[in-house]
Amino acid sequence: MVSLVSRQGRQLQRYTSTGGRVVVGCIPYKFKINEPCKDGVDRAMEVLVISSQKGHGMMFPKGGWELDETIKEAVSREALEEAGVQGNIEGSLGKWRYKSRSHDAFYEGIMFPLNVTEELVHWPEMDVRRRRWVTIAEAREGCQHPWMKEALDRLVTRLSNLSRQETSMG
Repeated sequence: MVSLVSRQGRQLQRYTSTGGRVVVGCIPYKFKINEPCKDGVDRAMEVLVISSQKGHGMMFPKGGWELDETIKEAVSREALEEAGVQGNIEGSLGKWRYKSRSHDAFYEGIMFPLNVTEELVHWPEMDVRRRRWVTIAEAREGCQHPWMKEALDRLVTRLSNLSRQETSMG
């Protein structure tokens, strides 16, 4: 049984040596069933975006990495709490330093791809966030965070390279 309550508070929050929060997130993705990859990975896949709690545009699920969990547990928890999805977490897309919009601090953000295997009907933050499957182009246009756009570009590049390798081997 999965807990359907979001964690609250920052007592267990991880911080950088300069005092900024360490934030982890994911880009939930899936491939369209009837769309061949030969037209390009970016046309054959969709990503799941969520609204911020404050309603400022689209973003990917992210939140604090806490002391009592591994990085992948934190990524999984954020995907479940904020977007109501579960799946396979793949290798890190990288680490970014970004300025907090609400605090006078720089945070460290670490992003992972999440190959979605399950989309829940009910999830902890469903009353405060909207979720929507969009194309890569729509995500690039609607995402307010440059570092998240860069993570998305890295994911598309990675999957495109994998697709080319599979095509040349097949």
